[in-house]
Amino acid sequence: MQQVANIYNSAMSDWENEIQVELKLAETARTAQNEGRARVCARRAAGIAAREYLSRAGKKVRTPSAFDVLNLIARDPGLPETIRERANRLVQPVDEDFKLPAHVDLIQEAKDFCEEISKI
Repeated sequence: MQQVANIYNSAMSDWENEIQVELKLAETARTAQNEGRARVCARRAAGIAAREYLSRAGKKVRTPSAFDVLNLIARDPGLPETIRERANRLVQPVDEDFKLPAHVDLIQEAKDFCEEISKI
């Protein structure tokens, strides 16, 4: 089984591998009940995909921050509304108890965001 995973991963680009690593770290953090860390990793995964999209679109990004890059995507009127909404949810601040609204799953949002933006 590991051999199949290695073949699959070798066919992926560096940025795709980075996304998969961050999503796996997010899942691991959630399993360990470290939701804050899970949010950070999910945002980083989405930030990698956003940065790759911006690079392909010929847009220069001067910030290393995934949060900042996701905010750029959220404000880009040229992108589909679903992608902008996902970016908005990914940068949504937590409440005073360090929680997001119950319906927001940042790991799933990041997965969906990465898939959608990679198709543009």
